Amino acid sequence: MNIITSAFPQRRMRRMRKHDFSRRLMAENTLSVNDLIYPMFVLEGNNRTETIASMPGIERYSIDLLLKEAEELVELGIPLIALFPVTPSEKKTLLAEEAYNADALAQRAVRALKEAFPELGVMTDVALDPFTTHGQDGIIDEDGYILNDITTEILVKQALSHAEAGADIIAPSDMMDGRIGAIRQALEAAGHVNTQIMAYSAKYSSSYYGPFRDAVGSAGNLKGGNKHSYQMDPANSDEALHEVALDIQEGADMVMVKPGMPYLDIVTRVKREFAVPTFAYQVSGEYAMHMAAIENGWLAEKAIVMESLLCFKRAGANGVLTYFAKRAAQWLKEDAAK
Repeated sequence: MNIITSAFPQRRMRRMRKHDFSRRLMAENTLSVNDLIYPMFVLEGNNRTETIASMPGIERYSIDLLLKEAEELVELGIPLIALFPVTPSEKKTLLAEEAYNADALAQRAVRALKEAFPELGVMTDVALDPFTTHGQDGIIDEDGYILNDITTEILVKQALSHAEAGADIIAPSDMMDGRIGAIRQALEAAGHVNTQIMAYSAKYSSSYYGPFRDAVGSAGNLKGGNKHSYQMDPANSDEALHEVALDIQEGADMVMVKPGMPYLDIVTRVKREFAVPTFAYQVSGEYAMHMAAIENGWLAEKAIVMESLLCFKRAGANGVLTYFAKRAAQWLKEDAAK
């Protein structure tokens, strides 16, 4: 980049900031509804909602009410939702069999969504933590260590069951080695050649996930355990590039960095290095922090949320998974109507 230098006062940087029209003309990044992915939680039953204490304003929905929410999202123009099931405790096992049950909650929700709103993109989470009795993302040995290859075999079954239900995007979030290649090969062999994969390629072992684990009911099963042996160390940056490179080589169509704002440097490095569709997840802990400050009157809701989302775009993200997606879409629609 060529830096233009000129002695003051010939070069007054504030000159272009004086008017709204010139600020709009020179804006390097913009946020639109096309950048938003809305994570949603689905639970068993009919006409049921549950609040999530650690995520004010976010609810779990039974499938019938999920469809009502989806109708509003379609009207707002949100292109994609990310679906997370709340698995009843009695269906959790050591081998996570419910993960690939064709009639399980996530699979039924996908079928209902695609039948009602075929134009709405549906992405499903491929990981075993909502289905294991211990809350880890895979099958454990007697020492509690996650067994990579056995876990991958089950993840493949889970991914196929989601694709067969009609999921548009499979999103493996488990961080097992080699799982993208195994899933891609299985999808191809089963004829799901256009089912996309968004790989959670740089998923860090972060403390920002707490409210999400409350939302899907895995926090109690985890019992204070950690995921350091398979999720990435927050100290590392170069390692993320190796993970991304492997996932692209194995057949990922898109990659994701998780968490979001504390890891914007990773988003930038990934986008610059690989120039592939790159997404970031503004995770539950980020949402909870914003909401706590908003509800206490310390931060202005719309201004801070929209600024936070714009930061993802500036860092290089093509889009953002965010619990603020619905509100942001509403604000964008209101602003466009003015």
